[in-house]
Amino acid sequence: MNFQMPIADCRLPIDSASGVLRGCSIGNRKSEIGNTGFTLIELMMVVAIIGLMMATGVPAILSITREAPLRKAVNDVKEICSHARAQAILGGETTTVVFHPRVRQMALIGAVASGPVAPSTRVGQAAVNAAEFDHSVVIEGLGINNFDFTESDEARVRFFANGTSDEMTLVLSAGGEYRKITLELTTALASVKNVR
Repeated sequence: MNFQMPIADCRLPIDSASGVLRGCSIGNRKSEIGNTGFTLIELMMVVAIIGLMMATGVPAILSITREAPLRKAVNDVKEICSHARAQAILGGETTTVVFHPRVRQMALIGAVASGPVAPSTRVGQAAVNAAEFDHSVVIEGLGINNFDFTESDEARVRFFANGTSDEMTLVLSAGGEYRKITLELTTALASVKNVR
């Protein structure tokens, strides 16, 4: 039995003088094919590097997406006050933010039902017009127009159409941290300061 390998399978040039295929052996083809892949160690190193990058990145991503209770409470107060101010100016009528200090809640009432819904000031989250603070957040003090409403069932802060508001000072605490949120009378803008 005489077996010849077809020339097309070898894909190597033919020596013009002898008419014989150059380098067409099974050993040569295997060495060429074996050098084109990755070793198992190389693949494991790549997987290990990707795993390390994910392990260091996941905590940072989670801390960005999840707000701490005190920071969330402060951001909710600022956003609700901002929406109340915008609704009062755009709607031309007084809006009110109602605080319930004993149950740690607040909500915007007034022109919000008839006016357009204000967008959120936080990326990737829906607009906030009502909030309930986390159980770890304590309302240490709530003063409106120089009256103390810390132990009251309800307290109201009014935002007027000319861009002004009642004076308000709110002190929140959680985990030994304190934040003081104040509303400026003439601009109705909220500012936050660290206390202690």
